[in-house]
Amino acid sequence: MPQKSRPSGGATAAGAAPAADGGTPADVSAGTPGPRRSEGPRVRPKNGLDRYFEISARRSTVGREVRGGLTTFFTMAYIVVLNPIILTSIAGPDGTPGADVEGTVLPFGSIAAVTALLAGALTLLMGVVGRYPFALATGLGINALVAVFAATQLTWPEVMGLVVLEGLLITVLVLTGFRRAVFEAIPAQLKTAIAVGIGFFLAIIGLADAGIIRPGNPLISFGIGGQLAGWPMLVFVVGLLLSSLLVVRKVKGALLIGIVVTTVLAIVVEAIAEVGPRFGADGAENARGWALQVPALPEDVVGSPDFSLLGNFSLFGGFERIGVLAALLIVFSIMIADFFDTVGTVTAVGAEGGMLDENRNLPRSQPVLLVDSLAAAAGGAGSVSSNTTYIESTAGVADGARTGLASIVTGLLFLVAVFFTPLVAVVPSEAAAPALVIVGALMISQIKYLTWDDMSLVIPAFLTIALMPFTYSITNGIGAGVISFVLLRVAVGRRREIHPLMWVVAAMFLVYFALEPLQQLF
Repeated sequence: MPQKSRPSGGATAAGAAPAADGGTPADVSAGTPGPRRSEGPRVRPKNGLDRYFEISARRSTVGREVRGGLTTFFTMAYIVVLNPIILTSIAGPDGTPGADVEGTVLPFGSIAAVTALLAGALTLLMGVVGRYPFALATGLGINALVAVFAATQLTWPEVMGLVVLEGLLITVLVLTGFRRAVFEAIPAQLKTAIAVGIGFFLAIIGLADAGIIRPGNPLISFGIGGQLAGWPMLVFVVGLLLSSLLVVRKVKGALLIGIVVTTVLAIVVEAIAEVGPRFGADGAENARGWALQVPALPEDVVGSPDFSLLGNFSLFGGFERIGVLAALLIVFSIMIADFFDTVGTVTAVGAEGGMLDENRNLPRSQPVLLVDSLAAAAGGAGSVSSNTTYIESTAGVADGARTGLASIVTGLLFLVAVFFTPLVAVVPSEAAAPALVIVGALMISQIKYLTWDDMSLVIPAFLTIALMPFTYSITNGIGAGVISFVLLRVAVGRRREIHPLMWVVAAMFLVYFALEPLQQLF
């Protein structure tokens, strides 16, 4: 993250976004993640591009933005392959993987193409309109939830129609100012805990993607039988050590270099050792195989995209099939996950880049929230599940990105990936995972800003931090933190310190956590 005096992948921003009032940009000195005002003069833009994206004002350069955009793309490009796998993995009523209640299976190739297309278009829109370095793609967790609903209750067009409705509903909440008001109503203690929790969440995602941690007895295990075994794990370890070395040596583009070098190593290893995938076509498991993509040079570099899924949704079909109340509960569950995943992501990425103001809010967040909300509806309209702002954007920010120009770079690469999906699949998750672990390490430095002498604040912060990685959900962590914050502040007689909207949010989370019995009831 830019400035000569600090590392490219450091934990804090040397420059921050301009103040909410349009005045002097907030400045964050090296080693001080929390934002503070700078009284220095306004930076004069060099040209129209600089003026529009405020590149100089945020203490960045075009080179850093391009580098950050590249890093974000390579860190999250896995979604082009992973989303089709998730949407076609859960067996329907007839036992067919990926089948909905009527036995229809979405075409794998079309899911991949549309996933890349929407990620590119929406990330470009975020760059131009939001002007922050946030990238968007199909939301992990939300796509699995959608797949479950399709396998058990609805057809694919019907469940995607409910996703469209959810996105439109959130858009209305943005336009009325409600979504931004909720974002700003969350107390600083919880916002800091969200950033820290996402740091641990990113780390556990990276470790799981690399196979370092796996499901075991009783909960999780280390590697294979308690050992680091297999070539893919070695590739990850080498990538992690290399990326760490580059970061502490303040090498520009440390994370991007780490991903590229580790990918090359993985390709060489696969060519020699012929490791193969972790799961074969017949479902047989090769514990020492590559987790997702097998890093081999593809026979065909260019593929013809299939966009047949675009517009394949039924807006109100779900209401006719399962009833109004049951359909509304599905919309609500997806909306809560979408709503608060974005709150967590924006807070975490903003904190990593020093872009938050003194109240831990993102200046000029309304356009960001609007694009994110429209992305949810667009994902449903494209039949690839709700699209949302990606936490992997922190990798690009850690490598220098500060403005929407980085999102332009990431978006363009996704659009190129529409036609080069075979080439995108070359980067294995073991090569991208080290960047997630490093970024997680950078983000937990925010923990120093938590209040530790008041247990009514410590417990909500702890629950927020702990539940994100342990339940694999940003939403669960925020929900637990919000509910416990309201309850405990009342218990210690600090009721007046609770923002009125926090009561509303706590009530929404109570319904969210009680969805299963409510669905059975209705």
